[in-house]
Amino acid sequence: MKVALFATCVGDVMFPSAVQATAAVLTRLGCDVVFPEKQTCCGQMHVNTGYQEEALPQIDAYAGVFADPSIDYVVAPSGSCAGAVRHQHPMIAARFGTAAQADAARTCAGKTLDLSEFIVDVAGVTDVGAWFPHRVTYHSTCHSLRVLHVGDRPLKLLRAVEGIDLVDLPAAEECCGFGGTFSVKNAETSAAMVADKVGHIESTGAEFVTAGDASCLLNIGGSLRKRGGRARALHIAEILASTHRRPYQADGGHGDVAKQPAQAPADREGGGSR
Repeated sequence: MKVALFATCVGDVMFPSAVQATAAVLTRLGCDVVFPEKQTCCGQMHVNTGYQEEALPQIDAYAGVFADPSIDYVVAPSGSCAGAVRHQHPMIAARFGTAAQADAARTCAGKTLDLSEFIVDVAGVTDVGAWFPHRVTYHSTCHSLRVLHVGDRPLKLLRAVEGIDLVDLPAAEECCGFGGTFSVKNAETSAAMVADKVGHIESTGAEFVTAGDASCLLNIGGSLRKRGGRARALHIAEILASTHRRPYQADGGHGDVAKQPAQAPADREGGGSR
């Protein structure tokens, strides 16, 4: 199965280890992972701020890369960007583009998945062979919850991780206050929202808070650091990529696992039925 990895803007610039960890997990599951180098921003921030027609070239660029029929699925370690491709792209292309552009956008929307969706629904796996002996709580990001409707897929994956102590997050479904440009235009409101979120995280005693959106983790992680909190923000892909052989290293970076985007077949560690 050929799977294209879509590295989102925040992921590429701020959380490259999450993108690399996504590739590591997909490779462990036996996927033929490719990374089209011509990929660009999905255009979500333009659409969200009212520049819908102006986002059409970016939607076309996405289709130009990922509509390739040899690509079976496109996987993004971002519920937000996967949601934009699935919801916004067909809508904007139909509104401002040609029939051909709309068809291409629908084709891409139909095969673009969040990481947790792909693992559970397509690979048919919940145990990916991960090992993460830490106390963790999970934040349900707005786009993954309300646009993609990933449901409990991320929790199923986390519960199957060996050694993990997974604890419930109070008010887990409440927004962290990032909202992309919302946090810039409504800074005080955003700061109050993330303060509430971080307070709930700290109440769990978790070492890590995880989620499927780098942008939310950026917001939450920054607030945690400012408060001097114990918990760290970590993308779910990095937890799933951590194994006995290549464990996550909390060393101020993102660990050796992030430097291993692919494993040779003989070096793959178990991950349930395929």
